[in-house]
Amino acid sequence: MPYRKFEEYNIEVTEDVKSNFTSIIKSLGEDTSREGIVKTPERAAKAMQYLTSGYEMDAAAILKGAMFKEDYDDMVIVKNIELYSLCEHHMLPFFGKAHIAYIPNGHIVGLSKLPRIVDVFARRLQVQERLTHDILECINTTLQPKGVAVVIEASHMCMMMRGVQKQNSTTTTSGFRGQFERQETRNEFLKLISSNLD
Repeated sequence: MPYRKFEEYNIEVTEDVKSNFTSIIKSLGEDTSREGIVKTPERAAKAMQYLTSGYEMDAAAILKGAMFKEDYDDMVIVKNIELYSLCEHHMLPFFGKAHIAYIPNGHIVGLSKLPRIVDVFARRLQVQERLTHDILECINTTLQPKGVAVVIEASHMCMMMRGVQKQNSTTTTSGFRGQFERQETRNEFLKLISSNLD
């Protein structure tokens, strides 16, 4: 079977963004007719549409589509969820891992939906602080659990490639609601996401 692409892009948006990328590349001093650059504006336009595709997605609807009645009322954790986003200040990537926990209150949610909502909010121009808050509030409002916790650890290319150029720095943000505001529950969560269970 030959390789087939399945991505779909808005032609009007692609052409508009492509034109802007062509202007940017010219302004930076590059020859846009050079073989290696000719298709770059179009590729970049499509890449940017994919990297910001979260604007077209509804995170709450994703969660509601996989909610199930269940009496389970202990902690549920999905950790080490890979995330990739674009910093809204420089449009450079930041990347890392999200750790999410919730305590059900009559409903559980399909486990794959938690990584999906991370992607919904990460595929927008973001700051890590808002990304953490968006994920936390979406779960808290939609699922209405007894508690929810979100921790994100990420490296930011705007700090690593430019500015202070600190290649080994990471940023950690967190948010807690409900029972996770209690020190005991919060500590249990933090211990579990930092341990390697065999």
